[in-house]
Amino acid sequence: MAATKINLHTATFIVIANIIGTGVFVSLGYQLDDIQSGFGIIMLWLLGGIIALCGALSYGELASAMPRSGGEYHYLTQIFHPLLGFLSGWISVTVGFAAPVALAAIALSDYVNKVYPAANPLMLACVIVILVTIMHSFTLKRSAIFQDVSTITKLALIVFFIVAGFILASSQHLSILPVESGVKEQSWRAIFTSSFAVSLNFIYYAYSGWNASAYVANDIENPKVNIPKSLVYGTLIVTVLYISINYVFMNSAPLGELKGSHDSVAYVSAVHIFGTNGGNIMAILIALTLVSTVSSMVFIGPRVAQVMGEDMSQLKFLAKKNSHGVPVLATVVQSIITIMLVTLKFKDVLLYAGFTLNLMTFFTVLGLFVMRIKGKIKSDSYKTIGYPVTPFIFLILSAWTLYFTMSQYPTQSLLGLATILAGSVIYFIRKPN
Repeated sequence: MAATKINLHTATFIVIANIIGTGVFVSLGYQLDDIQSGFGIIMLWLLGGIIALCGALSYGELASAMPRSGGEYHYLTQIFHPLLGFLSGWISVTVGFAAPVALAAIALSDYVNKVYPAANPLMLACVIVILVTIMHSFTLKRSAIFQDVSTITKLALIVFFIVAGFILASSQHLSILPVESGVKEQSWRAIFTSSFAVSLNFIYYAYSGWNASAYVANDIENPKVNIPKSLVYGTLIVTVLYISINYVFMNSAPLGELKGSHDSVAYVSAVHIFGTNGGNIMAILIALTLVSTVSSMVFIGPRVAQVMGEDMSQLKFLAKKNSHGVPVLATVVQSIITIMLVTLKFKDVLLYAGFTLNLMTFFTVLGLFVMRIKGKIKSDSYKTIGYPVTPFIFLILSAWTLYFTMSQYPTQSLLGLATILAGSVIYFIRKPN
């Protein structure tokens, strides 16, 4: 029985749902530890959107030239060497999707716990992962419907939160303009500091997912056209929403209070906008929006494992699909890893995952230059707007973030490199077909 293909709007929803996750609801509190100005924070989110858009435009060309599921695993295998492709797939299977799913589930349970302190956050996070896994273990059509509904709900709530914030909140008279005299942190000079670069790592994580539809190319209608469109449309929509909602967060509540809240900035802002009872209701609704994030990554991640299973006999069990073309076993394996990760510290997992994912996307966008130089881009493929400037901007800003992340957070960075080293050992022990 042939599986239904995903159309452009569902592919775009997958990108949006993948991007809008825990990052926008928790990372502001960590950013304010080092940058305490409206201008600096808004510049972070704007620059993050530019990085993501440059990456999306670059991935659009790669996806059009090589329309197969697997994302970085497939691209890096074809462009550089099967080892680098395997390492990106290894990271995707062990960290790239399982860690963000874990973080989303943890954030969801924490928001529920704000309203119902008796609820066990760990137990609730595990239950959510299990239920969503079951939802995506039947048919592609059911998965697409669930993803569409949950993403539309998420977008509606975020737009409502933004509008309410502008209309109902008592303004903190937040300035988003640079000030060269008075407050040093407000000036343009602040964006060239190591603190700004490290904070970009949180932003990078918040925007991670801009490449989501590239992972499921086999399941998308006319992938050469629809993948590039979904990547760009989804990234642009999220950038506007991210800048708007972070302005609302900071303009509705004192920066000092948001700084101390860390993983519950949206709850603090909601209380200031709607009052205590309204804030509690919004906390539950925010938790529901995170179901969309869990869903999109539970759907996408196993497709990478499936492609690896098709290419490596030792991982063949991950390629097994049910009668509707769904890689059920790979879905279950990813969710087991996710449940193991929910017990770790939120910030450590975020930095660890952000560093390793940033590293792999860096090499993937670099691969676009290699493909162009070798003349392997077909004439009918989508072409990156602004090439070579667009991918170059992505590479420079990504390298800048990676350097300062390694300098400021060596433990999490070295853990990421250790994960890559472990993957290398496994590659040479278990050689591909």
